[in-house]
Amino acid sequence: MSTMQRLRQRVFPDHWTVWLGQIVVYAFVLTMLSGFYLLWYYEPSTGRTTYQGSYAPLDGAEMSRAYASTLNLSFSVRAGLLMRQIHHWASLVMIAALLLHMLRIFFTGAFRAPRTTSWLILSGILGAAMAAGFTGAVLPDDLLSGTSLAIMDGTLKAVPFVGTNLSSIVFDGGYPGDPLRLFYPLHVVVLPLLLVGLLVLHGRHALRHQPAQFAGPGRTEENVVGLPFKVMAVKSAGLCFLVAGLVTVVAGTVQINPVWNYGPFNPGDASAGAAPLWYLGFLDGGLRLIPPGWEFVFLGRTWTLAVLVPVGVVTVFLTAFALFPFIERWLTRDRREHHILERPRNNPARTAIGVSGMVFYGVLWAAASADTIATHFHLSVENVLHGFQVLALVGPVVAFELTRRICLGLQRRDRDIALHGVESGVIVATEDGGFAEVHRAADPAARWVRAAFEGHAPAPVEEGRGPRAVLSRALYGDRVDPLVPIGGPPAVVDDEVES
Repeated sequence: MSTMQRLRQRVFPDHWTVWLGQIVVYAFVLTMLSGFYLLWYYEPSTGRTTYQGSYAPLDGAEMSRAYASTLNLSFSVRAGLLMRQIHHWASLVMIAALLLHMLRIFFTGAFRAPRTTSWLILSGILGAAMAAGFTGAVLPDDLLSGTSLAIMDGTLKAVPFVGTNLSSIVFDGGYPGDPLRLFYPLHVVVLPLLLVGLLVLHGRHALRHQPAQFAGPGRTEENVVGLPFKVMAVKSAGLCFLVAGLVTVVAGTVQINPVWNYGPFNPGDASAGAAPLWYLGFLDGGLRLIPPGWEFVFLGRTWTLAVLVPVGVVTVFLTAFALFPFIERWLTRDRREHHILERPRNNPARTAIGVSGMVFYGVLWAAASADTIATHFHLSVENVLHGFQVLALVGPVVAFELTRRICLGLQRRDRDIALHGVESGVIVATEDGGFAEVHRAADPAARWVRAAFEGHAPAPVEEGRGPRAVLSRALYGDRVDPLVPIGGPPAVVDDEVES
């Protein structure tokens, strides 16, 4: 069966979160189209030249040809600045939508079999998109991008044994060198082709299985309730034009990355208040949170913990995020195929882990602006960093337990509504002289969603006290069991709830 035949016969769930993945694709297409326009005018060279262009404050200044071509593109080429801003904004929208899409998949359990491979592909897309964003940000060769390269050079050189060689490869002999020789082909050829390949692979893999859908009356693991292909195609086309139009309007009205304000790159200078791209801020924040001077000499090498520790922690964090489907499968021993998505509250352990990870990421992200926070609130940078250090350690733990308790409380409230209905606000007197509030029956569909979901039992006591059994009982020991199994007809659910 051809791809078009599969699409025509496919039913698509109609939920707003489904469109996040399509926003990623449309923003990527917009990024590619605007990038093709920029290719004609950009010169990827660090060779020196004297600027003689339309931007008067830098007229006569010595700079690289890359920076000069970026200025000419912004001020002398028709629609050049608009295309630069469309390119930048579209890439930001793509990564933001991709992160939201992956969070939706994580919290609803859409990564479970048979979609584990799709999750790994999405993780690869996220890594490639972030790499493409970084390599593109350094191409103007302005002072801000040069500061990012200086941080990158220090991080590479901190790697034991091979750090100097890595820096030499990236910077074509050593910092500052000529990094555009590596970053330009990566940004315009290698990473775009990799993204196209991963997106196509993700689409093909998604078509092999029925779409995942949220629980509801009549929805089971074997059927799909939604819209036909023609209707979804029309709505998707409208979304495409909406994304393109909104990005263009924002690009034409909201300035971003004004490289002419930063000036040309000089290895001896640094821009005050410099910050990385928002989605890479957590990397810079991790470097700032480790106290300086953490190093020791071993095997004739200096091991700089101030760099190795944050790099190692961030690497473990991202790896755990990408491999979480396998971690959860190992804990639950659940290898069944799942086509019904979970409400986040119905899996308190996973939701708590996800929120604690978001808090950890958020603390590292905010720490990247510690100096800006200090100056705006008239605080010392040291105190701000100490506060973020405490938050990085305590915040995820508090967020985990608080989220788990909130999810369990919401489950208990859902159970009460399914069994007894919702409060009506009407108070009546009872025969014994007391007062009671009248409850009215909830909507059948709402009762079904609250009563029927997938339970998560901990490992039995017979498994002993191995690592898996201990973790399973710690995460799933405190739980609220469903009233009825998921997938039953609404009538059956109502009967069982009332019984």
